[in-house]
Amino acid sequence: MKPEVSDLSTYFPLLDEFEHKKLFEGITAPWQAVAAIGGYMEEAIARARTALPIRKLDGLDLQRRRTRVEETIVYVTRVVEVSEALVVDGTGVVIGAGVVLEPGALIKSPAVIGSGTEVRHGAYLRGDVLTGERCTIGHDTEVKNSVFMNHAEAGHFAYVGDSILGSYVNLGAGTKLANLQLRRADDKLNERFPEIRLRFGDELVETGMGKLGAILGDHSETGCNSVTAPGVLCGAHCWISACMFVKKGFYARKSIVH
Repeated sequence: MKPEVSDLSTYFPLLDEFEHKKLFEGITAPWQAVAAIGGYMEEAIARARTALPIRKLDGLDLQRRRTRVEETIVYVTRVVEVSEALVVDGTGVVIGAGVVLEPGALIKSPAVIGSGTEVRHGAYLRGDVLTGERCTIGHDTEVKNSVFMNHAEAGHFAYVGDSILGSYVNLGAGTKLANLQLRRADDKLNERFPEIRLRFGDELVETGMGKLGAILGDHSETGCNSVTAPGVLCGAHCWISACMFVKKGFYARKSIVH
């Protein structure tokens, strides 16, 4: 694997400005940060519970659901504007100062929503969602086990699964960051997720992950209705044209996919 593929500066030259840069400590391949999100979230929420007030907020309806694990679901019933950083009482949801939650948004804990972020009507945060400052999770956008670094935006009808959006990334309306490969019938019946492998030249690299979306470097952009295959790595300042399908693999800084 070429050094630039694993070098975080290839993707995130603005990493030092991200409050949660500790997530990336000690990794040797960028997808390892995706695998570490769940563990990091537990630590981040534990820290928040000792440092921030724990409060109930009018406009949030809390419910619990038992699946394989117990889930806490926060449903937004009216516009909620948060004046100071806090932990929502009875949940693993941390909300920064200046966050705006619009009616119809649904948040499953754990979630850490950074200051100044907008979570718009119909957004679905499925758990292990971590954002930096002034991000946008837009109308009918679904996010699961993913990171939005500062100013990252997915404003309209997007799917972001097992992915990392660098600072100032913007997803055009309808962008889908696919995270699951096509599976055979026996894999589905036995709930198996074959490992995603990535080819770099003549080298085939095992990621150890059954689900992996896209890693989009700082200032990258996707056009409307673009789709990335599971396992796309884009360096900083990449552009993906509208309606493109992007094959899995590595795309160097300033690549234009069209």
